[in-house]
Amino acid sequence: MALKHSKQRDMIKDFLMSRKDHPTADVVYMNVRQIQPNISLGTVYRNLTLLADIGEIQRLRLGDGVDHFDADISEHYHFVCNDCGGVIDLEMENIDSIQEVAQKKFDGHITGHVTHFYGTCNCCMKAVK
Repeated sequence: MALKHSKQRDMIKDFLMSRKDHPTADVVYMNVRQIQPNISLGTVYRNLTLLADIGEIQRLRLGDGVDHFDADISEHYHFVCNDCGGVIDLEMENIDSIQEVAQKKFDGHITGHVTHFYGTCNCCMKAVK
């Protein structure tokens, strides 16, 4: 079944593609609402979920109780700041070999992994000085 075209879904995806900070649904809603004032929070949530489910965006669950969204669906790693909660893409070499290490001591079959790095971002470190 083909997915029906949606102007609202296009606006949500375009907004995400313009960002590198991995916004939450509330941030997406507040920004898209400036362009489309009658869009509802429920519509934003439904479309973000749909886009994530069909693989057009990534849903990031980082342990802070809210989902973050990323238009970059390539395999890459994220840094999460413990102070401000910011989420940043990490430019680094692939570490898929970690799966081989994990598989050595595991009787089942590992098909993937998610790795997030935590610490203090540069902006928060500067603010402390």
